[in-house]
Amino acid sequence: MSDDILFTVDGPVATITLNRPQKLNAVTPEMSKAIVAAVKECNDSDTIRVVIVTGAGERAFCAGSDIKELDTYETPWQFRNRADYCDAIRKLLKPTIAAVNGYAFGGGLETSLSCDIRIASDNAQFAAPEIKLGWIGGGGMATFLAHSVGPSNAALMIMTGDPIPAEKALAWGLVSEVVPQADLLARARAIADVIASRAPIAAETAKLNLQAAFTMPQEQAIHYERDLQTICFATEDAAEGRAAFKEKRQPTFKRR
Repeated sequence: MSDDILFTVDGPVATITLNRPQKLNAVTPEMSKAIVAAVKECNDSDTIRVVIVTGAGERAFCAGSDIKELDTYETPWQFRNRADYCDAIRKLLKPTIAAVNGYAFGGGLETSLSCDIRIASDNAQFAAPEIKLGWIGGGGMATFLAHSVGPSNAALMIMTGDPIPAEKALAWGLVSEVVPQADLLARARAIADVIASRAPIAAETAKLNLQAAFTMPQEQAIHYERDLQTICFATEDAAEGRAAFKEKRQPTFKRR
């Protein structure tokens, strides 16, 4: 992996850290490939149950793609088919938490939107500034932003390119919590530990279920939810959960 991506595992929680603080954690093609590799490791693991995504330093979560690197693509078609870090984050099977410290601009905003849960430090700012440079976002910006903050607020952000502060992001529903910067990673870890204590197959199917809620017609989504519930109900973990409830003890889930 690139030195500009840190990948650590502590118990059931993995952390992907964009580690280029001197460049506001702007992502290079090499970093994108490293993120793809980290995602594969998470998906292949039976022990990793939650993934935290964050940025190094105090100034930025991620300022998006490194603009200077964009000219290295020989053709627009090569740019279109690049290994995209937002696509990689969305391919994570495990629940994901974005711990947003500082700027989440462009692809950084899309990265946070690609995570299941977003919490922000009190100095965080969110923006879709691509329009200021002559293009628009391509990592799911419009669809995820519209679902998160509503079509009018999404249009305001995408069409002006201007940033919004953490408290406005909270009021609009873009993030779940705003905490002091010093507490951000501890709070992300606390949430991760709670999720990691739950039945992992159920957590992963809950993620699929939430995705379906946005992409399927309602009746189809309900049927899909019922199927996912049945799959979970048939697992060893579900049997353990029922036994633990009857025996008034904490369950031990094994992702089986």
